[in-house]
Amino acid sequence: MQQELVNANPEIHDAVRHERQAAGTEFDESVRDPIDSLELFELLRTIRDPEHPNTLEQLKVMELENIKVDDTAQRVKITFTPTVPHCSMTTLIGLCIRVKLMRTVPAEYKFDIRVTPGTHNQELSVNKQLNDKERVAAALENPSLVKVVNSCLRPVPQ
Repeated sequence: MQQELVNANPEIHDAVRHERQAAGTEFDESVRDPIDSLELFELLRTIRDPEHPNTLEQLKVMELENIKVDDTAQRVKITFTPTVPHCSMTTLIGLCIRVKLMRTVPAEYKFDIRVTPGTHNQELSVNKQLNDKERVAAALENPSLVKVVNSCLRPVPQ
């Protein structure tokens, strides 16, 4: 018996190319490059949706303008938008975003990952789960869940 999809026919969008203006110190190894929203977007846009063979960017779950970085304070705020208000995969998508950041961004950065306000029926509950260290750690102790997260983080074949 095949599991029914939460959103069987999501709207698919084309990827948008964003150009970075190279700083004069871009290739100077003695200068620390600040982390910016475009850099994080490039890391996160290719995360696969758990239900569909599409990326979070293609589904408009992840958008550049929803990533805010304060490099000086080493704080990042990310909002993401589920494709439907009752999406049961929202917490898993947020966990994938957090894991990707944990694996690629220096540990001193703090992340605030939230559902775009008003876009999900369980917004407060999801936000609480995604930003609670103990809940995230407990989720990552579940081998089955880690396997699903890893499959979402695997690069999409070109």
